[in-house]
Amino acid sequence: MRLTDIRIKLSENQANRLKAFCALTFDDTFVIRDVKLINGATGVFLAMPSRKLCDHCQRCGEKNHLRARFCNNCGMRLDDSRYLRHQGPQVAARVKLHADIAHPITSECRMDIERQVLAAFQEEVQRSKLPGYVPPNLDGDDAEIYDVHAVTAQQTTAVH
Repeated sequence: MRLTDIRIKLSENQANRLKAFCALTFDDTFVIRDVKLINGATGVFLAMPSRKLCDHCQRCGEKNHLRARFCNNCGMRLDDSRYLRHQGPQVAARVKLHADIAHPITSECRMDIERQVLAAFQEEVQRSKLPGYVPPNLDGDDAEIYDVHAVTAQQTTAVH
């Protein structure tokens, strides 16, 4: 797979750790949204989209984030150490509260994607300094861009 489009929306406050949100398109057919560029201890890095890990309330069965102290539904106090049940065989020093939704399998793939995205980020930072800069839209439905049938139908309708 080849990274064919990188859209970057810079964070409004560049003093924060969050530098930008990205949408990555592979082979003009597959999009990963909500990729973040974060300024860490060793520089800017790519954070893939993730979801909070949850478990269920013993009383009512409602889903709650692992760090929640009380159930969102019934208000029952939740066990503060329940996250340990979800950590697997090796309990790391850092508690795992999120799981990646999409991520590269190999370090080579991660480094290649990160290199391309960081280069696009630097270009976007430079563009943002130009007068009349308009940030790209990351939330729009861009399926019609890649749907050959939809584009052909639009062109046919425009001709007639």
